[in-house]
Amino acid sequence: MNLEELEPTKKPAPKKDLTVLSIDELRDYIATLRTEIERTEAAIAAKQAHRSGAEAFFKK
Repeated sequence: MNLEELEPTKKPAPKKDLTVLSIDELRDYIATLRTEIERTEAAIAAKQAHRSGAEAFFKK
């Protein structure tokens, strides 16, 4: 069994209507998205480190 199969699956969030946002609101939205991307990448790195540690432990 693959560990990724145990991860919950989610449908993508509906796309935000960008046409109603001002330029400043769009810039703020981009900043929010970048922060969320960084947070997500950190979570991925932590999970990969955890997986690598577990794999190394069980391969001994």
